Amino acid sequence: YATILEGAIRSQVNEGPVTTYRAGESFSEYPGDRHGVSENASTTEPARLLAVFVVDTDETELTTPYKE
Repeated sequence: YATILEGAIRSQVNEGPVTTYRAGESFSEYPGDRHGVSENASTTEPARLLAVFVVDTDETELTTPYKE
């Protein structure tokens, strides 16, 4: 789960479209989803987001590098 606190974030999950989320908007992702794009939508304005990870307590890594 992520919510945009300030500015705008561009995100692409798996093979979906690149989507711009603005301050006040939220989105969710599922286990195994892959980020193709995750970046500030602006080259001049800051952006902040709050991300919440819900994982098994035995999990030791929150991210897994993508292997092409």
